[in-house]
Amino acid sequence: MTKKENSLEIIRHSLSHIMAAAVLELWPNTKFAIGPAIENGFYYDFDFGEIKVSKDNLVKIEKKMNHIIKQNLKFEKSELSIKDAIAKEKKDKQPYKVELIEDLKKEGEKKVGYYKLGNFDDLCCGPHIESTGKIVKGSFKITKLAGAYWRGSENNPMLTRIYGVAFATKKELDEYLKMMEEAEKRDHRKLGKELDLFVFSDVVGKGLPLWTEKGATIRRELEKFIVDEEIKRGYKHVYTPDIAKIDLYKKSGHYPYYKDSMYAPIKIDEEEFMLRPMSCPHHFELYLSKPRSYRELPMRIAEIAKLYRYEQSGELTGLIRVRNFCLADAHIICVDKKQAKEEVKGALDLIEYVSNVFGLKKGEDYWYRLSLGDRKDEKKYYKDDNAWDGAEQVLREILQKNSSTFLEAEGEATFYGPKIDVQMKNVYGKEDTAFTVQYDFVMPERFNLVYKDNKGKDKKAIVIHRSSVGALERVIAFLIEHYGGAFPIWLSPVQIKIISVGEKHIDYCRKLADEFRENDIRVEVDDHDETVGNKIRKAVGEKAPYMLVVGDKEMGSKKLAIRDRGKRETREVEKSKFIAEIIEKIDNRK
Repeated sequence: MTKKENSLEIIRHSLSHIMAAAVLELWPNTKFAIGPAIENGFYYDFDFGEIKVSKDNLVKIEKKMNHIIKQNLKFEKSELSIKDAIAKEKKDKQPYKVELIEDLKKEGEKKVGYYKLGNFDDLCCGPHIESTGKIVKGSFKITKLAGAYWRGSENNPMLTRIYGVAFATKKELDEYLKMMEEAEKRDHRKLGKELDLFVFSDVVGKGLPLWTEKGATIRRELEKFIVDEEIKRGYKHVYTPDIAKIDLYKKSGHYPYYKDSMYAPIKIDEEEFMLRPMSCPHHFELYLSKPRSYRELPMRIAEIAKLYRYEQSGELTGLIRVRNFCLADAHIICVDKKQAKEEVKGALDLIEYVSNVFGLKKGEDYWYRLSLGDRKDEKKYYKDDNAWDGAEQVLREILQKNSSTFLEAEGEATFYGPKIDVQMKNVYGKEDTAFTVQYDFVMPERFNLVYKDNKGKDKKAIVIHRSSVGALERVIAFLIEHYGGAFPIWLSPVQIKIISVGEKHIDYCRKLADEFRENDIRVEVDDHDETVGNKIRKAVGEKAPYMLVVGDKEMGSKKLAIRDRGKRETREVEKSKFIAEIIEKIDNRK
């Protein structure tokens, strides 16, 4: 962290305390939880009890904060023994602070730090700015509130989390707010609704998207694209069940590591089954269905696999984080480290090819992260230091030879081996993993994944896990935002929008649409009894790549009057040439 970043983090942390002090003045009976600095700002979690604090109160909080800042109050540091601190918080009726201090007591701490700001005295180790007057006028803004479970557990009380953003200067804040305003326009949740791609229903359940006809079209095109491309590259596409006996996940070792994010077991005929959170154990059982020879390897087993994970309610984010998703998954069984190395290279080549088709630039729209294991965390990671060292070095060398810039992140690996993650950011700057390539030295042991070598002896295989386009839900969310809803023609749910000027033009429009459909072009006719201007405005909002307005003149011409997306003027093209133009663009995924 640079000196500037560190200074800004201190300012943001101090603002979280100033906000808490403002809340105390406005609502004296509030119970306080935690208030850290975060990327671009800060937040504080409050328990307002029976009082309903809404977004309408945010301006009031910000105004009170500015009043505190003008007073130039000092941040005064002090210390209390654990015993005295617990007594203080109990007296002040602050149960969340008591819980935090008791945890520190268990960790062997003897004292805790406090920072006093006016009438607000908060448990904190600091550091803070010297006084509130150091905050530059107009450099922060309270932006939103949300629900947040205490310590992230749904078993705990729901708190009110109030967020703010803060920068070193007013100019930087204004630039950030303008950027966020533009980001909101491209938010996949907003565009998904406007373009009628997907919906959520409380009756169906949180995190379970329902795809409309248009959204389903995008999914289908993505599936077709990746399955066809993988088959070209030697992958064997399979189908395996969405449910399996719990014994399968105990055998793989996933159950103890992932049981908190798995759905509860389903009891059938005295046996326990689970909705699958991953497909690798299923693929390994396919591999084990008969003896394998080294001549069959590498074996690339792939599937568009439906997976189910119980994400916390607070973590659910549109399509980016859901509870049911489809993963373009594959497991490559290799004879040795040399072959595994080649397969990792091949997986990265596929990922880069796919990203190029989407129009994504390496280093700009996506980048690599080498996710490593933490040797000290034996509960989270399989214990085999030599295997970890070897696997991590293999992936590191591949990235270095690929001339790829990458970050290394300790503790981000899965329990069975390190991985190369392909990282992307959404329009708000939140980073998520889009695609993954993982090196696995654990599953071959657990499942006894062996093959016969050229001397007829059993040898242990190595497994590479990889996803080519990741979860379809997540990649569609990224693409909606990347394209701003204006999908390339091969992905567009409606490729041509035909608008009839009047009733007498409707039959001609429908016949024209049939001709396009015969050429596998997706078309929609707007024959509603509305003005042409309204129809055109709607079509522009729907972002179809091409619009055809059909009136008397167009019916009497041998050429089509075509309006390309993003342009106001039309161009005239012979029908056969226009159809050929579209087919060429679709086939080449331009």
